[in-house]
Amino acid sequence: MSVFFYALPSLMIVVVLMAAARTVRRSLELRSAWNSGLTAEARCLRSYTTVGGGGDDRNVTTTLHHVYEFTTRDGRVIRFEETNGSSIVVVGDIVPAYYTARHPEKATAHAPSPAKAAAGTLGMLVFYGVIVSFCVGFMITYHEALAGDAFFGG
Repeated sequence: MSVFFYALPSLMIVVVLMAAARTVRRSLELRSAWNSGLTAEARCLRSYTTVGGGGDDRNVTTTLHHVYEFTTRDGRVIRFEETNGSSIVVVGDIVPAYYTARHPEKATAHAPSPAKAAAGTLGMLVFYGVIVSFCVGFMITYHEALAGDAFFGG
């Protein structure tokens, strides 16, 4: 039974570390796209929202998605989807797309905002760190309680 008290927090730590890696990777992709100097006119092909959350009306989240298409300097047509874009962009609008020559499919239509992106990434990493710390603390506390029981003949 004690394996459960180590396995579950360990699994949570692995999932959180994977999420942290994804957050850092996307932050680096945005920075690369903004710093590459490559831009193109992207047309908004589609705009839609997704709704998620709990069963009650208070914990509902809505995410805005845009699908864009642009042509790179070498003539390739690239289509990409992005979340949390501007709510004033509608189907047919032309927006600047920032991309890298190596990975144009990882483009962004978000306006360059390195400080805001860094703050968001740092905030998420702090949040992930709190979760990992809680899991490690839980395992240590459980281990010490179990060792204490063994020491006192429990």
